[in-house]
Amino acid sequence: MAHHLANEIPTRLLMWQRVREYAVPPSMIETATARRAVGDWAGACAAARVDVDFDLRAVRDRHGTDLVTRLRADLGRLAPDLLRWHMPRIAPDGRLRPGLTISLAHYRSSGRAPLHLVVRTPPARADAGQWMSLALWEGSGNEASRQHLPHPHPHPDRRFRLDLHRHLWDSGRSGELARRCGASSMTPPGQPIVHDSPWAETGWAAEAELLLRAERRPRGAFTVRLGARSRTVLELVAPDDSHAPTFRPLREALPPQEVAALPVLPEAAARVLPDLELLRAGLLAAERLHPLVAAVLATCGSVPVAGARPEPGDPHRVECRGEVHRIALRGGVLTAVDHDPAQLRREELLVALGGPALPCLRAIDTVHRSPEALPAVRERLGHGDVAGALAVVEGLLGPAAVLRDGPLREELESAAARRIDHGLFRSGLFATHPGAGAAGDGNASGVGRAEAGHRPRFDRRTPPSIRHKRSSRARPRTGLAR
Repeated sequence: MAHHLANEIPTRLLMWQRVREYAVPPSMIETATARRAVGDWAGACAAARVDVDFDLRAVRDRHGTDLVTRLRADLGRLAPDLLRWHMPRIAPDGRLRPGLTISLAHYRSSGRAPLHLVVRTPPARADAGQWMSLALWEGSGNEASRQHLPHPHPHPDRRFRLDLHRHLWDSGRSGELARRCGASSMTPPGQPIVHDSPWAETGWAAEAELLLRAERRPRGAFTVRLGARSRTVLELVAPDDSHAPTFRPLREALPPQEVAALPVLPEAAARVLPDLELLRAGLLAAERLHPLVAAVLATCGSVPVAGARPEPGDPHRVECRGEVHRIALRGGVLTAVDHDPAQLRREELLVALGGPALPCLRAIDTVHRSPEALPAVRERLGHGDVAGALAVVEGLLGPAAVLRDGPLREELESAAARRIDHGLFRSGLFATHPGAGAAGDGNASGVGRAEAGHRPRFDRRTPPSIRHKRSSRARPRTGLAR
């Protein structure tokens, strides 16, 4: 595959660089790992902002002890922070792909459809906090599989599935990452390289063999989704059992209906691991990786990340009336320490009456309204790290500061307000059914139409209760009786 020196960094890598910086903070990893180490899988899920939407006792009563034993074993090995690290994300902000159901594992029981352990992301309208949820899916058309929370896409997605990639969430199998992602072919340290394509074509044959084996097809055709309206149909070929499998384009074109029914190579197998791309490009140091990922990829080497960010200084320095004055945290608030408190009170009164402010006071006001760290605060809030965002704000303004009107306060208020929508979704109290405007790509363009009074049409995602309520309304009279 062709490659060149990185004169221009691709947009996708810049997005993943921000994701690795803000989406899974070290505090989350440390807490989730500590809870998992003592066997508290539920506590680890809570630390990684993962809700659990099933009860093990109810599962045991319905499916038996053997199945629950296997389910408990997988939950004990589940690293929810590692799962969040590898979850699919969307451009440009790198948030979790909304309205998605991903299969993590499946369990076969006698006489019944396979039971799937799935992870779900809320629709775009309710993604505040970037929470995920664990659930059990038993198959469509089954009364027991109906969820107490409506979801725009309750079926496991064929394109995004992790049951064939347990190393992306199973702490006991995370060591398989190097072999599955092709880390052995990494570029040596000191040579930042960006590949032209994000597709991991060298591993498609081996991954397709696993896919077809899971689908109980020893050989045959499969598809790779290359874009919103582009997919390629390939055929797995192996000369004999002693040779590694290979693939080739399908010789005969198939009808669209047959192409849609073919197995789809999961995104985790079709694309290059983002961490590998970041290491190759020198955009991420190995020590900044998730510990379970770093333990595998750190041996491959990495280059130092250029342009290390300076630590925030205390005090800040401002040129004021021909002198350099200091601004620092005193008593829990940001203060101009080189001015007498009485003078500051007089100057604040003068500003309240419409007079000009001291440069020190102007600098403090700017930090309160629109600080330089506002992008970092915004990124943390967007990925649900409210504690991290507040820590940045307190580090800038002090824990006793009173926020003033401006972009910083608007961001914090918006984040708090959007949590209400997530709470309504978790309570099943959406104003409109989640299927309205929930497009397959996860955007929220249809939500705006619903909020503007657009009457959503019935489709397969419309909940039966809403369908029955709408269809049973009596028609209004169109004339008057004489």
